[in-house]
Formats: sequence, C-alpha cells, structure tokens
Amino acid sequence: MVNEKEQQLISLIRQNPYCSQQELAEGLGLSRPAVANLISALTKRGYITGRAYVLAPEDEIICIGGANVDRKFHVTGSVASGTSNPAEMSVTIGGVARNIAENLGRLDHPVRLITTAGKDADWDLIATHSSPYMDLTSVRLLPDASTGSYSAVLDKHGELVIAMAVMDVYESLNADYIASLERHLARARMIVIDLNVAKETAEAIRVAAIRHQVPLAIIPVSGPKMAHLPDTLEGLTWFICNEDEAETLTGITIQNDDDWKSAVSALLDLGAEHAIITSGKKGIMAGDRTTRTIHHHAAIPGVSVEDVTGAGDAFVSGVLHAAVMERTLNDAISYGLVNAAKTLASTYTVRPELTANGLENELEEYK
Repeated sequence: MVNEKEQQLISLIRQNPYCSQQELAEGLGLSRPAVANLISALTKRGYITGRAYVLAPEDEIICIGGANVDRKFHVTGSVASGTSNPAEMSVTIGGVARNIAENLGRLDHPVRLITTAGKDADWDLIATHSSPYMDLTSVRLLPDASTGSYSAVLDKHGELVIAMAVMDVYESLNADYIASLERHLARARMIVIDLNVAKETAEAIRVAAIRHQVPLAIIPVSGPKMAHLPDTLEGLTWFICNEDEAETLTGITIQNDDDWKSAVSALLDLGAEHAIITSGKKGIMAGDRTTRTIHHHAAIPGVSVEDVTGAGDAFVSGVLHAAVMERTLNDAISYGLVNAAKTLASTYTVRPELTANGLENELEEYK
C-alpha cells in the first residue's frame, strides 16, 4: 500500500516521467530531500523501476521575464468618476520576454519561455496564443497567484485616465527557481531577460551565463525597473534600452547626439559588449566595446503607424535574430529596424505574417 504523498508522487511521475526531483518537490510542497526519500522507498518496494533520462535541448533561445494579459478600456464619452462609463475593451497578450519569444519563434528559432503565472484563465489565454512558438514547460504555475496583467482606462482622445498593474506573481520568478532550471541555461544558444525579474534573479542569471559561456541580453521594461539591473553589465553581450532607461542608469541627460553617444559609451564602460539606446523616430545609437565604435542609425522613414505596441520588442528580436546567425552589428541593427517598422504598421503586437524568409525579403526592400 502507498500513502497519500506517495500516491501523489506516483501521479506526478506518471504525468511527466522526465521531471526533476526539484520539480516534483514543488509539485508536492515538500523539500527535495524528502522527495528523494519517497522515491527511494517506492523504488525499493517496486513501484518505481527506473528513471527516464533525456538530453536537454541545445541551441534554444531562453527568454525569461514577463508574460501578461493587457486590457484597454476605451471610454466612448466623457469620463465620469464615481459611476460606470460606457466603454469598448480590447485584450492583447503581452510581456516583454513573451513578445520577444514569439517574435523569435516565428523566425524559426527554438525558444523556451521561463516565467511565473497563475493557474487561471489569463494564463490559459497566454498559453493558447504562445504555445505554437515557444516551449512553455518551464513556466512555473502557482495555484494561489494571479497571472500578470495590465489594465488601462483611456478617454475618448486616447489619453490615459488610470491604469492598474498586477505583477506580484513575478516575485516567485526567483533565483532558486532559476537555479532549478540551470540545465537549460547551460545549453542555451542565448539567454534574454527583461527586468520584470528581481535584481537578485537577474544577477543569478548573469553569473550562470558567464559560467556556461552563453551570450546574454538584458532588455529593461521601464525606468523604475532599472533598479532590478545587476550592479555590473560585465558578461552581457547585448544591452538594449531606450533614452529614459539609459539616463536612469548612466546619469547622463540626453539632449543631443553627443549626449547620446556618451550614454552608449558609459554602458560599454559598465561592461556590455554591445550597447544600443533607442529613441523612436530619431533612430538608435549603437556601440561595440571591442572596437569602441559608436554609430547612429536612422529609423526607417515613411512608416504609417497603426500601433506602437510591440515595436520595441520587434526591434530587439530582429537584432537578436541576426546575432544568433552571427551577422555583424550593423546588419543586426538593420534586421531590428525593419522588423520594428513592419510592426509599427501592424495592428498586432507581434505581426502574424513574420517569418525568417519574409524578414529577409523585407530587408531587401529597404536597401
């Protein structure tokens, strides 16, 4: 006979024979040593006869950070406080890490998303939309948490009235959980993180990337989230941010091109191998630490903007797509600018027509 915990353990193993002891421990709410003892006892009694072993996938791009549901409520008349307002609602799937993961998945890269979410309808929506483009088996689902969400109320002119962000779930995307997945990090082609993760988590990933000699990219989410950045950028292959985020980190107020270049230089001095500061229609400033060259690249002109949402993530994805293919820095920036321009002209956060071959053809259009 088996007791209740043993039966639960057998059920988890039956669902996934490849799960680790740490994953079993989290599923049972026990320590890993306690699970090891249960497995040993069940093995001796013949309930477990062996173990399944699989090699960790190689050459994955691992994206770590946010996966949210974004809701926008567009008030159709004048906003009245203290009462209900007629409104139209739109729902999109978001999160910087998730958006980058979908872009890269559509570009034919094997991608793994690592995040935390609630066991709720919002996660089901994200998973349904995301699963064709990325591996979701490393997502940590928490039964008592709510999936990350952002809800905004906009007036009839499109101006923000109030917004609510529910992001507590990312507190569980901690260094211990990352450590349990290090076997994936060790064999990755590249690791990409956004700063929805805590500072200690970002630092743990930075150290793991250095230990396993895996290229690492960090993409901030906002100026306030820059507080989650490690104290050094040593070990970063790519650091891509906007002007506000760069000013927060470097202390340089960017008022002209010289300031812009100085901020990029400061990011290189902090340890980044490649540093890029984006500035919307003004284009981007990019620097290389090895050659100490810093160049401005103009944004693609004449873009008919439908929605700015997701354009920054599209730029990052284009750059990293080219980087994985070992293209030059200038080429990587071209891929990013083209993908961003095409996304600006789309109503989608990640444009559904994006493919690797299609992006190559689009690149030729702009040459």
